Amino acid sequence: MNFCHVKLSELDFELESTTTEKGRVYRVPGGELYPSITTVLSAYNKKAIMEWRQRVGEEKANEISRKASGRGTKLHNTVEKYLLNEMSDIKIQTMMPDIKEMFFDMRKIIDENIGDIYGIEQPLYSHKLKLAGRCDCIAEWNGELAIVDWKTASRTKDKDHIQNYFMQATAYAEMFEERTGRAIDTIVVAISVQSESPQLFVEKKSKYLLPLNEYNERYQR
Repeated sequence: MNFCHVKLSELDFELESTTTEKGRVYRVPGGELYPSITTVLSAYNKKAIMEWRQRVGEEKANEISRKASGRGTKLHNTVEKYLLNEMSDIKIQTMMPDIKEMFFDMRKIIDENIGDIYGIEQPLYSHKLKLAGRCDCIAEWNGELAIVDWKTASRTKDKDHIQNYFMQATAYAEMFEERTGRAIDTIVVAISVQSESPQLFVEKKSKYLLPLNEYNERYQR
């Protein structure tokens, strides 16, 4: 598979990021400091996470979190290389078995749906939302321009419990439109689940605009 990359001059910029006590912030053109969308949404489901940590214990929770973070980073890097046409058969064969299995699941989804690519790890920002971030993938999804986000999980996710994923993708869609003038309404969240079939959610941005704006307004107060 060889992917075609479309370069948009409006997206030819980089953003400097800094980690503060409140989380990651980006300095956008003009000098303003905007929080990352992941920082803004980090408190989502915080109560459930704290309850889980208490239930399994801090040491076990930290171990699980470290492994999950490492697995997520490795898969993201692998998918990124594949989309950039940098993943050779030799590199695939040298992967650790767990990452290889997750990548093969994602590759099937990618090959069946992804067309022209407009951005990989693309920095974006919005003066309207006063938010910034770095989007996993902006690409044609079955012919429609879409925001695509790659996630990993140790078990399948209940859609009602991952509304933050959809709000994050919605924010990227809004940032992209503000930067380029091109509207995106399709948002995709693909979750590679360890030892299980991947989950794929294809949603409409319009469904999550209101909750995103309400959540962001509370944060920005």
